[in-house]
Amino acid sequence: MENNTKIKSYTDLDVYQRSYKLSIIVCTKVIVKMPKEEKFDLVDQLRRSSKAIPRLIAEGFGKRTQKKGFQKYLFDAISENNETIVSLCHVRDIYHEYINPKSTQKLIDEYEITGKQMYKLKQTWDKFS
Repeated sequence: MENNTKIKSYTDLDVYQRSYKLSIIVCTKVIVKMPKEEKFDLVDQLRRSSKAIPRLIAEGFGKRTQKKGFQKYLFDAISENNETIVSLCHVRDIYHEYINPKSTQKLIDEYEITGKQMYKLKQTWDKFS
């Protein structure tokens, strides 16, 4: 997003857009290929953490006029992002016969970018509002 563009909605945030798209990829390209024995462990956790990131950004945006309110949700989203990265590392290292490790690594790299975006947004939000 360009710096001169007014943020009117959480959907205007690049980090929301990126995290939402990543959650769709995780749910449609990764989770569906996982073995059944992971249904109640890694699959469930990956599904919940990947979906939580854009949800927390959206929910926190509703409290954007409260600097600490929005930042708390961003902290939570960063935590979910980190959890998603660890889960994807497990997928890459344990279930490489089900899912291409290079594809999984690309997702990990994208989630690392998302984490950096959230951290920067958390640090500078008062300048935007």
